Amino acid sequence: MGNRMTRITALIVGFVVLATPAAAQGRGHQDPPAKPQVTVEAALGATRQVLVAKGFEVVRVEVQGDDRIVYYRAGNQGRGRGQGPPRRLIIRRTDERLVLVDAPDEVRVEIGVKLGIRL
Repeated sequence: MGNRMTRITALIVGFVVLATPAAAQGRGHQDPPAKPQVTVEAALGATRQVLVAKGFEVVRVEVQGDDRIVYYRAGNQGRGRGQGPPRRLIIRRTDERLVLVDAPDEVRVEIGVKLGIRL
């Protein structure tokens, strides 16, 4: 009889554990993983890579406070038209995210993919 009671008790405990919500078992709610902190320097490196891959030439980079201003232009496309007019792109760090100001959409998306974040 004692062996039968042990089996019944184990069976009841098993059902109770299965019926208990996952949160009560410590497997439910978990804090979301921390967002990766992307530095301005990492964003600058990714920006250079993307611009060069898209056929642009990085002319210079200026530092103004926490901002990085990237001056770039279209490279020589071999059509006898020379290089394009200079354009600028600003990499700015706010309290919680990275912002690209005056960046073309296709460049912004590719930089975000390269950094693993959404811009």
